[in-house]
Amino acid sequence: MKLENYQTNTMIDTVAYISDIFYQDHDTGFQHPESSYRLQAIEKAIAPLKKQLLLPKPIAVSQNILRLVHSQEHIDKVYDASQASLAIDADTICSLNSFNVATIAVGAGIVAIDGIKAKEFERAFCAVRPPGHHATPTESMGFCLFNNIAITARYAQSQGYKKVMIIDFDVHHGNGTQDTFWKDSTVFYFSSHQAFTYPGTGVESHIGEEEGKGFTSNHLLMPNSSDSELLEIYTQELPKAYNSFQPDILLVSAGYDLHESDPLASLDVTTDGIKQMVRTILDLDSIPCIFFLEGGYDVKALGENVKVTLEEMLVFS
Repeated sequence: MKLENYQTNTMIDTVAYISDIFYQDHDTGFQHPESSYRLQAIEKAIAPLKKQLLLPKPIAVSQNILRLVHSQEHIDKVYDASQASLAIDADTICSLNSFNVATIAVGAGIVAIDGIKAKEFERAFCAVRPPGHHATPTESMGFCLFNNIAITARYAQSQGYKKVMIIDFDVHHGNGTQDTFWKDSTVFYFSSHQAFTYPGTGVESHIGEEEGKGFTSNHLLMPNSSDSELLEIYTQELPKAYNSFQPDILLVSAGYDLHESDPLASLDVTTDGIKQMVRTILDLDSIPCIFFLEGGYDVKALGENVKVTLEEMLVFS
């Protein structure tokens, strides 16, 4: 299905936007940066685009799906913390509904894979919370309970997408995603992130081990790096990794805390720089592509940056 944009005389691809009001029930408390206001800002910003998007609803996944990546002990710890409304650590909060919300965050990726497999759409943006890329197979951390994108990668492989490439442009390194696929040659993890910041992982010499050696690629951005430094990574380094690996599907950890306005980072990347980076990612090939919301804590900028991402996903170049 393709729709015509009569103002620009271009074609619009079929794109799904997958989100749910239930994500707001993950209560992180007063003044926590990863709050429900983030999704509220996104919903306001993208409202004009909704008529051009497919709007499937996410599902709550079973523990069998969670165990594609996480240990049962990890799953039980998140469940118990949610039942007691306890924090897992100083940054990673659980409220009564957090476990269920986290299973629905994972479920957005599952719905996206199923929709792509059924040829209902070709691209999807999963506006979810809590985010996921810091969650390791055995530990929740950095606002993240379960690793949404890593679980989706494993599920995609079970559905026939054998070679999965994960691109992570969050300002913080996705240590949980890297850990999950550290010794795996079937998933390529490509990350750009700010140096000298949380969680302190992702140096350029970290390239994987054993069968996974060479299938992790980390790219550091020094504090105050701008659009030019970011785009150099995505126009020069990413195509080389992509062409060498030749994936069947592309998953993107979309962390908008790389933006110049973000209170938790120190980069000078503009909204136009983000737009150009997203276009570069989408121009790699015509394979299916799913974006997952990760960071982004200036809510006004977050809404605008998700909007430009969706606009790029809608434009068929």
